[in-house]
Amino acid sequence: MSAVVSPNLLAEVQQFLDGTTKCGFVGGQDVKSSNGETFTTSDPGSGAPLADVYAMQADDVDRAIDVARDAFKKAAWARLQQNERSALLHRLADAVEAKKNVIAQIESLDAGKIEAQAQGDVQNFVDTIRYFADLALHTQRRNTLAVARHEAWTMRQPWGVCAFIFPWNFPFLLIGWGIAPALAAGNTVVIKPAEDTPLSAIYLAQLAKEAGIPDGVINVITGTGPVAGAALTQSTKIERMSFTGSPEVGRMVGEACGRNLVPVKLELGGKGAAVLFDDVDVAQTADKLVGAITFHAGQVCCDATRWIVHRDIYDQFVDACVDRLQKVKIGYQLDGGSQMGPVVSAKQRERVLGYLTKGEAEGAQCILPGGAAEVEGYSGHFVKPALMAGSLDNIAAQEEIFGPVAYLSKFGSEEEAIEMANYTQYGLANSVWTNDMSRAARVAEELSAANSWINAHNVFAHGVPYGGVHKSGLGGGVLSVETLYDYWRNISVVRPL
Repeated sequence: MSAVVSPNLLAEVQQFLDGTTKCGFVGGQDVKSSNGETFTTSDPGSGAPLADVYAMQADDVDRAIDVARDAFKKAAWARLQQNERSALLHRLADAVEAKKNVIAQIESLDAGKIEAQAQGDVQNFVDTIRYFADLALHTQRRNTLAVARHEAWTMRQPWGVCAFIFPWNFPFLLIGWGIAPALAAGNTVVIKPAEDTPLSAIYLAQLAKEAGIPDGVINVITGTGPVAGAALTQSTKIERMSFTGSPEVGRMVGEACGRNLVPVKLELGGKGAAVLFDDVDVAQTADKLVGAITFHAGQVCCDATRWIVHRDIYDQFVDACVDRLQKVKIGYQLDGGSQMGPVVSAKQRERVLGYLTKGEAEGAQCILPGGAAEVEGYSGHFVKPALMAGSLDNIAAQEEIFGPVAYLSKFGSEEEAIEMANYTQYGLANSVWTNDMSRAARVAEELSAANSWINAHNVFAHGVPYGGVHKSGLGGGVLSVETLYDYWRNISVVRPL
């Protein structure tokens, strides 16, 4: 495949996309698939191919796990003093930060993400690595227990090989959320990136080696979900599994891990609600929610996709949102003036457009119809923002669309708003919008999800647990001390006196 040529590309990015088939990275070495099979990753904004990538087979995955097991057992990583391990992780964070522009551009090309947003993702990765490196350094692993007539304590020890399957919407950021606590706790990792967006993971693995992370500690297996992903989840050699993606695939991952009694963390989808009371600043709230639903073309699992609005401000709010959505500049992700780029693939665009059709067929009002978008000079997977309204029984209000689509409904009382917000199988993240802080706290605590935000949406502060319940996930969350504890196993030691 010929290399991508663009005047907007950094020389180092152009060199990375040099036309050679991209390998997985295992034990500090580039690895090809055992049968030579490849797949192609493409630029969602132009439709042009970016790179051919080796598609790892089941035996390749098994070898990668063996390498990670050997690195855990024989290499010094798990036995390092915590200050040494944290120092190496800080070196990795420094190396990534030094290459932030390069990684962001690779991520932007591969995922269709606005370049400035991709830079934010890379910085979040850096901050996450540093957060867990420091947290592990200052966490007491040995805890004495007060037990009559016994000397007793517990000790936290790393598990071993931790496996990760990441999605295509936030490839680099989510790698940080996943592997940072595992590495800080002394585990080794095997990463399976989405086949739509594998490039930043490949670049990271090579950078980790340059930063001094021992061989075999970070391994990347590229390939498809049904082959490489399935082989990883079905392995009896891994100690922990983490999957981020759809509930449908999450069920299969959970089932496979359950058969082997492998602990699994599932971070799945969402159908979040934004509950707007009649005392909000309508213009300001419209700005924030329009920004949320168009961020990365709405491909955000925790997004507010159901807008539950007090009837007294409903019409004013709808007018404000329509005005703003119609002004959103849809364009190629590397063009500086673009505010919303493409969705990740033709398949995803058809999904979004299909839900608009199905929602209207079930009686939803199309306030802003959306549809396919044309961007001059590019034949990528662009869609327009859409607003729908009506009964919350509608398929467009019940199922995750994963695009720039919001669904509106009216409420009258606080109790009705809570009931409407909780009318979903999902339980990831909601937000409450009001100037009455007592009401904000009261409603936020009544919402049936793992996260509630007040007068904001998509807030991820390091140190605050973030996870899902119900159809949105199980097995723990991310970004907090509880996440670090997930990657240590407890052993109790007791001596009778």
